[in-house]
This record gives sequence, C-alpha cells and structure tokens, in this order.
Amino acid sequence: MTLVRIATYNIHKGVQGIGPARRLEIHNLGHAVEQLDADIVCLQEVRKMHRREAEYFTHWPELPQADYLAPEGYTAVYRTNAHTRHGEHGNAMLSRWPVVSHQHEDMSDHRFEQRGLLHSEVVVHGCAVHVIVVHLGLIKASRVRQLAQLQQYIAREIPSNAAVVVAGDFNDWGSTVQRALGAAGLVAFTQQKVATFPSRLPVVQLDHVYARGLTPLGLHVPRGRIWGRMSDHLPLIAEFDMPSNAT
Repeated sequence: MTLVRIATYNIHKGVQGIGPARRLEIHNLGHAVEQLDADIVCLQEVRKMHRREAEYFTHWPELPQADYLAPEGYTAVYRTNAHTRHGEHGNAMLSRWPVVSHQHEDMSDHRFEQRGLLHSEVVVHGCAVHVIVVHLGLIKASRVRQLAQLQQYIAREIPSNAAVVVAGDFNDWGSTVQRALGAAGLVAFTQQKVATFPSRLPVVQLDHVYARGLTPLGLHVPRGRIWGRMSDHLPLIAEFDMPSNAT
C-alpha cells in the first residue's frame, strides 16, 4: 500500500476574534500544520499581505502566510483570489513532494465575493497527481455555477486518466457538491461524515477532500481544545491508497 495523506484547512487569515479582542494565531497555525504530517496541505483564506494587520500586530510574519506555514522541506504554492483595500488573500498548497506546475482560475460569481481555484501538479511516488484547492461561495446558486465551472475545468485541463484531488472549503453541507463532483468521477468518503465547522463546537462538514484515481482509506480531524482556537474551521485529514499501477 502506498499511503498518501492530504489535509485541507481554512485558516481564517491567521487571525481570530473581532475588533480590539482579535488575536494573531498564525504562529500557532505554523506548529499545527507541521503536526498534521500531511503529504499535501490545501489551505484557504491565506494572506499574502495585509498592511493594516501588519501594523496592528507586533509579531506579524514578514513572509507571506503560505511560505511562513510551510514546514521545512515543503514547497509552498499560493495564488490570490481576493484583492482588498489593505491587502490580498487566496488559496495555497504545501507539498512535501515536487511541484511540477501550478495555475489559477477565477471563479468569482458576483462582485461581492472574489473566489478562485488553485491547480497544482505534484509528483507523488513518481506519479502525477493534480491537486485543486477551492473555496466556494456563500450563496447556493453561486456554488452550483462554480461547481459547473470546476467540472469544465477538470475536463479541459486534466487528462482523463490522471489522478485528481479536489479539496477545500465548499461552504455546503448537503449533497450538491457530492453529486456535481461525482459526475466528474471524483469520490469522497460517502459513508463517513466529520464535522469541521464551527471549530469550537463543530456540527456540519463544510470541508471535503474528493479524489479520482486514489482509493479512500480514512477521514478524521485532529483532537484537542487548541484546534478550536486557531480558526473557525477544523482541519480535515484524508488518507488514500495510491494504486500500484499508478506508480
């Protein structure tokens, strides 16, 4: 068996709380990502830079958050989804395996939400695995259109026989995502649901890892009260077996 461990985590831009009570969690998140011990970590709501927060927090990292969070030896890939008054944020992928290429596609459905997908090709045990990180919209109609765009993207950009992983914050706890990605040949852990939101008392699973060409083995979230402090989401860890004929 060739085990591949993939995590997805919405880090809430490395800050928790609101107003004067907000606190910087990016340093704790750095330790947390390392503890996940995942081959591939898919991140959402990642800051590239933010001038106001950098002035407010004394220990704001000098590096962009994706680079700061990458454990030693990992490659960090980041692409911006949203430009704001004081900075920008988007999706990131951290990989302990070589990254061959990466690209971005805008998935914004309306002017109030800037969304996008990050697509990277990673070589895992000698096999090409296409990893797509997504963060879908808050409105159901937008998500339906974004899922259709995602299906079209996979059909257009990724060979039909290639291994594919789609992971991220789907902002959906129904069956809409499962049906849409199932039509593209991607499957999730349909018999196992793991609540990831809100992190302090999780009741729904907004975060998912779907795959094609990999066999699902198990799904879990890390345990411990500290995980409820660092973000409004819990990280989700999925384990897969890469078939021997893929290597």
